[in-house]
Amino acid sequence: MTIKEAVTVVVQHGQDILVVRRHPALASFPGYWAFPGGKVDKADGDVPARVGTWCEAHEPRQLQALIRELGEEIGFDLDAAVARGEVISLHAFGHALTPAIVPVRFDTVFFRLELSVRPPIELDTGEVDRYRWATPAQLHAEYLDGQLLLAPPTSAAIARLAAGEGGAGSEAVTLDNNDKERLPIIQAIWGLREIPVRSNTLPPALHTNCFILGDDGAHRVLVDPSPWNDDELEELIKVVTPLGIDELFLTHHHPDHCERADVIARRLGLGIALSADTAGRIAQRTPRFFDGIAQRRVGDGDVVTHWLGRPVRALAVPGHDEGQLALMPDDRAWCIVGDLIQGIGTVVIHKPEGHMGRYFRSLERIIALAPKVIVPSHGIAMGTTFRLEETLRHRRLREASVLELHRAGQTIDQMLAAIYRDLDPRLLPLARENIETHLEKLREEGLVTS
Repeated sequence: MTIKEAVTVVVQHGQDILVVRRHPALASFPGYWAFPGGKVDKADGDVPARVGTWCEAHEPRQLQALIRELGEEIGFDLDAAVARGEVISLHAFGHALTPAIVPVRFDTVFFRLELSVRPPIELDTGEVDRYRWATPAQLHAEYLDGQLLLAPPTSAAIARLAAGEGGAGSEAVTLDNNDKERLPIIQAIWGLREIPVRSNTLPPALHTNCFILGDDGAHRVLVDPSPWNDDELEELIKVVTPLGIDELFLTHHHPDHCERADVIARRLGLGIALSADTAGRIAQRTPRFFDGIAQRRVGDGDVVTHWLGRPVRALAVPGHDEGQLALMPDDRAWCIVGDLIQGIGTVVIHKPEGHMGRYFRSLERIIALAPKVIVPSHGIAMGTTFRLEETLRHRRLREASVLELHRAGQTIDQMLAAIYRDLDPRLLPLARENIETHLEKLREEGLVTS
């Protein structure tokens, strides 16, 4: 797997540092708060090395990438600031490596740029949509209150700066522990522990996110454990057992959300919380799944656990699966949406458990509730409801195409060829099901009569 170079820079004036919010439409870390930066391009190595004591300790290509990214993202000209005498110091204080489970990995150097003058900011709104100045202590407190979405190295960098570390002359330390465990625990939101577990899911996804929720001393649940084989099962048990799990929680009945969950429940002596519909479908598919396992029925609005002192409630979000439940705290800081949306791939509406009309209404419900962060079961967390809104918009356009093609007399096979031209052939049967469920919705609404 290729590892690419990247740089990011903490711009500091006085006690404040600059953070920007990555645009929610971006494919990588959408809606995350971060520092300006990006990957080192090949062309960055072709620029002549700069001269001066302020830059002599840094790799020329990394420095050029840093200068280029500052200009592109926030409209700041570092060379001009050096010429004006506004740069107090520039030094590397950390580095981080993207975890091995991510298809594209980056080895990122974290720089700290101290300025004597606060620069004006001109955002590239296609890359970042907001910025703010705050002290590291303020940002760290907000993260610990669950109100900031941060990549783990960013939160580690902020914590280090809040502790008064990372100054000029300090050692550049590792800001991640991604390669220390095969199954890392990720907290892009503090207190919401996420473990990407390899599962028997649909391509292009390879993992199902397993979550650990519950304050110290509160009822702690393990959400959607679904390891794909016995080795992954043992690794997951090894990781979660020290955390003191009280119960399993299943968002819905599909195997990539509950495979081997019964084994985990028996091994750890735990019950399983789930909707009545999910329990019935699992029992029908695997009659002995619940043997010796206590069950707790959970419905819309029920409190499942507490996160940072806030109740976390179940929300009924049928459509992809009739019994699917989402999880959201009362302050709407985040929402675990299961397969209502996917960060990798697309949601399939299967029969008999799927229903396109209810799927649309579930999307509309969560959009109206407006949680600050959407957390899917496949892929990373996403800031704002932008991706939900885009999914709903895309589905409406797809439905309009189905209706137009149907009225033109085309068969489902013809629609499949017209709508899904570049789809992986392995996924065509699932795409056909999506067309069929769109047609069923249109019939229910009286827009299709045959």
